[in-house]
Amino acid sequence: MPESINRARRELLQLGALWASLPLAAGAAMPSLAGTAPLGQLGYRQLRLARGPLLSQAEQNHALLLNMDEDALLRPFRIRAGMAAPGHDMGGWYDTYAFAPGATFGQWLSALSRYYAITGHAPTRAKVQRLVRAYAATIEAEGRFYQDNRFPAYIYDKLVGGLVDARVLAHDASAVRELHRTTAVAEPHLPPHAMPHNDKARPGEDFTQHAWDESYTLPENQFLAWQLTGDEHHRALARRFLYDDFFAALARGENALPGKHAYSHVNCLSSAASAYLSLGTPLYLDAARNGFEMIDAQSFATGGWGPAEHFIEPGSGGLGESLKEEARSFETPCGSYAHFKLTRYLLRITRDARYGDSMERVLYNTVLGALPIRAAGQAFYYSDYTRSATKGFFSERWPCCSGTLPMIAADYAISGCYTDSTGLYVNLYVPGQVSWRQGSAACSLAIHTEYPHAADIRMVVQVQSPQTFTIHLRIPAWATGASLRVNGRRADAPLQPGSFAAVRREWRAGDRLELELPLSLRLQSVDLQHPDTVALLAGPLVLMRMLEPGPAASTALTQTELLSAQRSGPGVAEWKVDAAAATVRLRPFIDISGERYSTYQDVRPA
Repeated sequence: MPESINRARRELLQLGALWASLPLAAGAAMPSLAGTAPLGQLGYRQLRLARGPLLSQAEQNHALLLNMDEDALLRPFRIRAGMAAPGHDMGGWYDTYAFAPGATFGQWLSALSRYYAITGHAPTRAKVQRLVRAYAATIEAEGRFYQDNRFPAYIYDKLVGGLVDARVLAHDASAVRELHRTTAVAEPHLPPHAMPHNDKARPGEDFTQHAWDESYTLPENQFLAWQLTGDEHHRALARRFLYDDFFAALARGENALPGKHAYSHVNCLSSAASAYLSLGTPLYLDAARNGFEMIDAQSFATGGWGPAEHFIEPGSGGLGESLKEEARSFETPCGSYAHFKLTRYLLRITRDARYGDSMERVLYNTVLGALPIRAAGQAFYYSDYTRSATKGFFSERWPCCSGTLPMIAADYAISGCYTDSTGLYVNLYVPGQVSWRQGSAACSLAIHTEYPHAADIRMVVQVQSPQTFTIHLRIPAWATGASLRVNGRRADAPLQPGSFAAVRREWRAGDRLELELPLSLRLQSVDLQHPDTVALLAGPLVLMRMLEPGPAASTALTQTELLSAQRSGPGVAEWKVDAAAATVRLRPFIDISGERYSTYQDVRPA
C-alpha cells in the first residue's frame, strides 16, 4: 500500500475517527449503533478555513507556540531529572516546583503537531521533533519528575497525547519509543485505579493520595496509544482507569454529576465514548449520552456549564444563584475543548444533529470570544456571566487553559464536516473549503457565509465529473422556517429543525446550494427557579447587554421589548432595543472586548 495512503489513515487516528477507518488491533470489534458505523472524520487539512475569526484564533495560537523558548519549555523536566537547565523559568503554574510543573507541555506538543497537519509548515514540524528529542533526554528510570507532583496522571496523560500526535500528525518516528519510555517511568506513580477528584484535600494529601489528580481521564489517550502501537499494555491501562462506578451510574440514568469537578468529568465522558468505540460495550455509550443530557440540562444559554468549576444539584436553582457573584461561570478553553471532543464522538456515533447544535453554541458564545494568550503567559480562563462582567486574564500565568486553547483552535479544522458512504455531513457553517473522496472521486465544497451574523449560507460543489452522492446539512433545532435552494430552485428535501437535511442528486461542477437559517429572536431562562432571568438569543448567538459606565443599575425591560431588538445596521455586530425607559445595546460574546456586559437580564411585567 502506498505510504501516502498509510499516512492519511494514520492521520485519522488522533482525530477520534480511527475506529471508523482503520483496522483495529487484535481482539477489537467495530461497534455500531442500529447497524450504522460511526461517521468518518476528515483529516486536519481537509477543511481549509477562509479568513475569519476561527482562522485568526488558530493562527494566533500557532504563532504563540512556534515562538515559545524551547529551553524554557524543557526546564521543569530537566531540573527534576537533575540535568543542566538553561533558559528562564516561565512562571505561573508551569515552573519546576509550582502548582502543575510542565503540565501543558504535552498539550502544546499536540497543538504544534496539529498545526503542522493543517499547514504543512516545515519549521513547525522541526520544532515538534526538537521538543520530542529534548524531552526524551529528560526521561530517567527513577521517574523523579513524578515525585512530589500533584498531577502525575494528568501530566502523563497530556504527554501521551502529545507523543501520539507527534507520531501521527508530525510523522516523528521517535515518538513511539518515547511513549513507551514515558509510560514505563510514569506508571509506578499512578494510582491503582481511577480515583475521585478530592477538592477538600488537606495539605500534603494532594501528593500522597492523588487528591487533585484526574486519573479518570486517562483511558481516551491510552486507547489511542494502543491503536497506534498495537501494545496491549496501553489497552490494559485504559481498562484499568475506566471510571466504571461513575459510568455505571450515568448509564442507569442516575445523575452522578452534582458536586463533581466539571471540566475533567466532561473530559472523562470522552473516555467513555472511546471505550465504546474500542471495546463495543454499550454501557459506555449510554454513560456518554446520558451524561451529556444531564450536562445540557444545567447549561447556561451560552452552552457553558459548571459555575465555580463544579456541577450543580438539579432543581436547586444553582445556575441562577451563581449569577449574583460567581464570576467563574465557565472554565472556557478547557471546558470548550472537552465539550467539542464529546460532541464530536456522539455526533459521529449517533448522527444526531443536536450534538452539532451544542458544539456550535459553545463555539460562538464561549471559546471564540476568549482573549488571546499573551507571550508572558497571561491566559483567558473563565467566562463571566454575572450582572456586571468583563473579560480578563487568570491570576496565574500558564494555567491549564493555556494548553487547551491552542488545541481547540486547531480542532476547528476537524469539527466542521464528516463523511460516510453516502456523502458529506456539514456540521458547522464556517467559511472555507472542504475536500474529500467519494469512492474514488475527488470532491470539494466551498462554503461562503458570514453566519452566524447573517442567515444565508452559500455552498458550491466542485467535482471533476458528475457524481451522485448526498450532502447532509444540519438544520439547528431553533431554525424554524429554514429554506434551501439548489441551483436557484427550491429543494425538495425536508428541512426539519434538529436534524440533518439530506440532498441527494447527481452533482456537477459549480452546482450551488443556498441555505437560509432565520436568526429569529427568542428568550431562554437561566433555570426553572428563575423564570424571569433570561438571555436573548438570535440564532445560535447569545446577545449580551452592554452596560453603561458607573454603578447605576440597568433598566429592566419587558419580554416584548427585548424581543423587539433590531440589528444596528448591515454588517454591524450590535443590536439595539429602543424602549421607553432606555436604549439598550447588545452584542455577541465574540464581539465584546473590554466593555462591561451582562449575559442575563431580569424582565419585568409588561
